[in-house]
Amino acid sequence: MRIVLATLNAKYIHTSLAIRLLKAYSEHEFKDILLAEYTIKDPAMNIVSDLFQKQPDVIGFSCYIWNIEETIKLVGILKQVMPEVKIVLGGPEVSYEPLYWMKREAGVDFVVNGDGEETFHHLLQEIRDEHKYHFVYGAAYRKGEELIVNPPRPKSDLNTLPTPHRFAEDLPELSKRIVYFETSRGCPFNCQFCLSSIEVGVRYYDIERVKSDLLYLIEGGAKVIKFLDRTFNINRNYAMEMFQFLIDNHQGCVFQFEITADIMRPEVLDFLAQNAPPGVFRFEIGVQSTNDETNELVKRRQNFTKLSRTVMKIKASGNIDQHLDLIAGLPMEDYATFRKTFNDVFAMEPEELQLGFLKMLRGTGLRAQAAKYDYTYMEHAPYEILSSHVMPFADIIRLKRLEDVLEKYWNSQRLAHSIKYLIRHVFPSPFDFFQEFGDYWEARGWQKIGHQLEDLFTRLHDFLTDRGTASMDIVTGLMKLDYFLAHKYKPRKIWWDDVLDKSEWTKYMKQIAEQPERVSAKLAEAGLSERELQKFIVLDELPFRLAPVLESISGLRYDGELGAEAGAQPEAGARDGDGRELRGAAAEGESAELAVAVAETGAVHNDPHPGASDGRTLLVVLYQQDESQRAQYYMLPL
Repeated sequence: MRIVLATLNAKYIHTSLAIRLLKAYSEHEFKDILLAEYTIKDPAMNIVSDLFQKQPDVIGFSCYIWNIEETIKLVGILKQVMPEVKIVLGGPEVSYEPLYWMKREAGVDFVVNGDGEETFHHLLQEIRDEHKYHFVYGAAYRKGEELIVNPPRPKSDLNTLPTPHRFAEDLPELSKRIVYFETSRGCPFNCQFCLSSIEVGVRYYDIERVKSDLLYLIEGGAKVIKFLDRTFNINRNYAMEMFQFLIDNHQGCVFQFEITADIMRPEVLDFLAQNAPPGVFRFEIGVQSTNDETNELVKRRQNFTKLSRTVMKIKASGNIDQHLDLIAGLPMEDYATFRKTFNDVFAMEPEELQLGFLKMLRGTGLRAQAAKYDYTYMEHAPYEILSSHVMPFADIIRLKRLEDVLEKYWNSQRLAHSIKYLIRHVFPSPFDFFQEFGDYWEARGWQKIGHQLEDLFTRLHDFLTDRGTASMDIVTGLMKLDYFLAHKYKPRKIWWDDVLDKSEWTKYMKQIAEQPERVSAKLAEAGLSERELQKFIVLDELPFRLAPVLESISGLRYDGELGAEAGAQPEAGARDGDGRELRGAAAEGESAELAVAVAETGAVHNDPHPGASDGRTLLVVLYQQDESQRAQYYMLPL
């Protein structure tokens, strides 16, 4: 009997842990099991043709909110071209309402609910042998015209499940795709909008087995491993041991975790600050809302003060990027209170802020209470809300516009200096900037057309100019800096018109070639001629002193208790392509003149950039100077 385990991933770089778990559990008895991964963008006929050529007797689909509609379409076509094939659906999207899916698509023969490994294996045995499907706990099946849902199966002992991470055919792809990994199942919390709240308690894999699998993946070339644990840090001792193991063995691999920030203990934060290698850990933190009434209604226990302190301490260490999540449309969260939620969270300036919209997932408590809050939502996946008792559709689409520019301008980190300046010094709040720009973006029809890197800059400049924004010389200078840093190689074109004239450019190049130590010691060591320098350097003259402006947007910004404790770290003149401070030798490249200029600015008080108008700056950007291939910039006062 040939079995194909298939799924449609959101993107090619993603991989499915579920189908690998099923294969690992059943392959000792069923030798002919194939894995087939596609994406939701693949044409249906291409997928059907590929599955048809595999000549399966059974096809099992792993179903999620992002692929269920495409999967259902495939099932209908597959049953027409292979009427004898048995089709099984499993996964969180079908586990809670199996009858709905079997009624909707007659081609679905079985649905596996909950943990799939043991249930699917038992189902395969019955398909092969005596067809006594009523014995298969955890499955739904057809008996003639009747649809039957069997009692649930007890939760699996995770340590009886064989590892899904040792398939030889996966090794060539490890470095090209994201590896999904779990050390536990279940969640201790009861958030009513989340499927994880349905399973009570947390089950763990043996930690030595987890370490062994991780080491195998790391040594096999994995570059990104994303942990699926709903709250990785719920068990302090387990988490600490895992953090230490990954620090000792990462070999450059990046690890992503979902953590609950308000339960993170100080000693764990101190340990990570002192020991986590920069860029190796990434934390995803679900904030969702800072409205106490909302959190109480959805049974979400959260101490925002503690959460903020955790986020800011992690940010102060500079070792770990953080991705914070918000959900618009929760009960009692109207447009005004969501504005406050957004600004509360953005004050911490996380590396990424994800704005999502409430989805009425099948099986969740909030979906069962939809009428109580007058929710209207999409009939089919992703079940996103259209309105609620306090948030009309008009407000939803306003927030959609905000989300669009938030993704393009903050989460991309392509205009980090410019956006920080605008939200700290120009607009009343971060929310107001993104909302006003989002409204302008749509009014100009830009949501209907694509964009290139240059367009992000010209469109922001148009928006700021049209609204009569003050300090445009400073904003434009920062945008030039961000544009230069967005390139790995010297850009071939620029988007602004006021360029250095040839004589000025030649004069500056000659001075730098003759005195490269004024830019950086490293450049002096390189001993490049003026002709060679021209390949790697760009220059621009800014009509203000850049150093104090950068100081005004440097350091940690948080209006809570941690602000003074964390302190502000002034930015040095040497920066990489992501705008991060260069450590060690590269940072020593500031000129003596620059060091004096920064020191003279003093503390930032009412004037956001004191002394900026007292002079000009020669901006010097160097490319391809080290293995990182990140642009580095220097500021020479004029």
